[in-house]
Amino acid sequence: MASVETIMPPTEDEVLIGSRGRRDMSWFSFLSNDIGIDLGTANTLVYVRGASIVLNEPSVVAVERDSGKILAVGIAAKEMIGRTPDSIQAIRPLKDGVIADFDITERMLSDFIKRVVKHRYLMKPKIVISVPSGITEVEKRAVRDSAENAGAREVFLIQEPMAAAIGVGLPVDQPSGSMIIDIGGGTSEIAVIALNDIVSNTSIRIAGDELDEVIVQYFKKNYNLLIGERTAEQVKMKIGSAYPLDKEESMDIKGRDLIAGVPKTMKITSSQVREAISEPVDSIIDAVRLALEQTPPELASDILDRGIILTGGGAMIRGLDKRLRQETNLPVIVADDPLTCVAAGTGMVLEDMQKYSKVLLKSRRD
Repeated sequence: MASVETIMPPTEDEVLIGSRGRRDMSWFSFLSNDIGIDLGTANTLVYVRGASIVLNEPSVVAVERDSGKILAVGIAAKEMIGRTPDSIQAIRPLKDGVIADFDITERMLSDFIKRVVKHRYLMKPKIVISVPSGITEVEKRAVRDSAENAGAREVFLIQEPMAAAIGVGLPVDQPSGSMIIDIGGGTSEIAVIALNDIVSNTSIRIAGDELDEVIVQYFKKNYNLLIGERTAEQVKMKIGSAYPLDKEESMDIKGRDLIAGVPKTMKITSSQVREAISEPVDSIIDAVRLALEQTPPELASDILDRGIILTGGGAMIRGLDKRLRQETNLPVIVADDPLTCVAAGTGMVLEDMQKYSKVLLKSRRD
């Protein structure tokens, strides 16, 4: 694989790098605006080479039904979820970590790229995109095609747990093992990493979105109260927990009484929310156990010394680290900024493509 310092034969890149025949890499960096993307089910984060994470927006697009016109992308579109008239549809184009709506994903990526890439008239960006470790070849091709159609010059794929491990600073190139659990919106990725590769991994499509769904169903089934997706997410973030709290908390939620058919306010507790999310949390813990069972003994001893690193939005659920510690008898550490680890990892790869070439899958057109 060519490193980022290698000048390709007469292509658009070389012509633009210097009409006077000079291959000045500082100009190359200036013109290219290469970016790393954490294309998540819930949020999309973009890292610009030489800068940092410059965009963090919900993966939501608002579309006019009749014309197909894009009305809003990101935060503005998420505000419309559950509040749109029949003429407007708020779409989440990714489901379970993969593309569910190709056209909308492409248009969303195009919008995000235009926001962050300068000098678009000079050179298209090279893009590193994270994908779930359990993704199929067809799904990989969909990600690649969406990025290329949205304006990428060249596309590289990196598995999410690998990107997260690089983002938190784990020595992925060493023979010693590191275990990382990345709980996003659509998938939970559990991986043991050594020598620039994933030695064992378990990818399940149970994560943050599933927690929101079970909260909605819990209050619908037990209290005849119908709440929206955004309310469920707020409940999860504010008082959700995977382990009993020292002091249980409460909050008021608003929804519709399914019997009376009128709006209703109800006070709920953190213990109720913990009960609501217990099943998907148990599924994640079972996946962690499975991953540990598949880990070679020598690497398992490394994990015993180093512990398990938690990343992703799901890592922010209070008490999840304590619950995992109780279930596995292993040290569990929550990353300092779990939401940005994957995006930071794609950025670190961009900054030194030669060093991380072995963890990348270069994607080409067939």
